[in-house]
Amino acid sequence: MVNSVTVFKTRAQGSVAAPVLVLAHGAGAPADSPFMELLAAALSAQGVTTVRFEFPYMEKRRQDGKKRPPDRQPTLLGHFRAVIAEACAGVDGQAGVFVGGKSMGGRMASILAAEPGIDDSVRGAVCFGYPFHPPGKNDRWRTDHFQSLCRPIQIIQGTRDPFGRQAEVAARDLDALDNVNLAWLEGGDHDYRPLARQSESREDLIHQAAATAARFMTREV
Repeated sequence: MVNSVTVFKTRAQGSVAAPVLVLAHGAGAPADSPFMELLAAALSAQGVTTVRFEFPYMEKRRQDGKKRPPDRQPTLLGHFRAVIAEACAGVDGQAGVFVGGKSMGGRMASILAAEPGIDDSVRGAVCFGYPFHPPGKNDRWRTDHFQSLCRPIQIIQGTRDPFGRQAEVAARDLDALDNVNLAWLEGGDHDYRPLARQSESREDLIHQAAATAARFMTREV
């Protein structure tokens, strides 16, 4: 069993055998942040069940209120694997299990999708606002593992995300790689906030992201 203090499950609306997305939070906000709540609700409306969880450092923050930096990558991945194992054990195989996350959580999901030993039940990964590089540091790309993905990934990115703007990503031709799918939210930043002059709201962009994710998962199932 996972020694997890916080797990949020949002069931799909009107679906018996819905895809299940094990969804990790970003580096600085918990599993029940406004973004994650809106995303889980939007995915539910698209027929996707989400299982949100918190990494150990965020669990400790919930307990004592003290902010901490993220755990080291091996700890993050180990905890993620344990949550996946529980999710896969309790899901009908026909529904399909996917891994994903916001920013750092999505990056960890993509790394798991590149592991040869990933659970057979996991069909792919979905990354909401992928941190391609630290803002302003275009020499530190975090995409080397894309070359060895064992499962397909869907990245859903705002066009003006400072962690990887559309022009920067397009120049690297990443969507030409096997198993890499890219979708863009016009005007969105790292948290899918649009430009003030846009007619779409943040909620609109989150719903667009959820619809893209659901199409990807349905196709892979």
